[in-house]
Amino acid sequence: MKTPGVIILRTAGCNCDLETAYAFEQAGARTELVHINQIVRGEKKLSSYQILAIPGGFTYGDDVSAGKILANELKFKLTDQMQQFCADGKGILGICNGFQVLVKAGMLPEIQLEQSRQRVTLTFNDSGKFEDRWVYLKTESNNRCIFTRNLPEIIYLPVAHSEGKFIAENAEMLVELRNNDQIVLTYVNALGEPDGYPWNPNGSVANIAGICDRTGRIFGLMPHPERYIEATQHPRWTREGLADSPDGAFIFKNAVQYIRDAL
Repeated sequence: MKTPGVIILRTAGCNCDLETAYAFEQAGARTELVHINQIVRGEKKLSSYQILAIPGGFTYGDDVSAGKILANELKFKLTDQMQQFCADGKGILGICNGFQVLVKAGMLPEIQLEQSRQRVTLTFNDSGKFEDRWVYLKTESNNRCIFTRNLPEIIYLPVAHSEGKFIAENAEMLVELRNNDQIVLTYVNALGEPDGYPWNPNGSVANIAGICDRTGRIFGLMPHPERYIEATQHPRWTREGLADSPDGAFIFKNAVQYIRDAL
């Protein structure tokens, strides 16, 4: 496949859709911003695309809890289309609010749209406030995520969220995630070591910033890679110089290349 098609799913409250579309276009994909109601009404179909991206924002004002309403729409209105999309070997990326949506819809850490049990969640930051800062992230070795292949061991991306604390239902769930190589990104300090606040901006258990499903094709993360795809977006570029390959760009390029090779 020469030019993968990416659907950027929109609804009330999305505010990072254009940036996400631009990032995928820079990576060589064609993109289309589609409101979820267009899919529900049958005007658009997920099957027409190879990558589904759920961008950041505050869908439906984060009423009930962050991402919950959009998650329910995916879970109860688009179950068949979502399951078929996954079965066809396609990729799904959830950024910030999109990560919250995937977790609460039953797409992460494993696909269970038809079950009510939720084994992990993203909840209020320990700081009790909106965290808007750049953070260091470690790419966990041997993770199976297609989006992070050949990513540098330590990367730098911004976060902007109030409900980004990752927690699991129990210690066994964390062991399962680690044993299955599903922990993709963790918060670290400038030396690349696990650390507390502000390096871990929300208090996530095990410093988890992003996970994938067991296939590696569904990826959710709280940091915003679409906000660092140009060298001049780095907050210290005038002092440290321009990066040859902005860290966020890798994630979109990997997704596009995977689809080109696999489908």
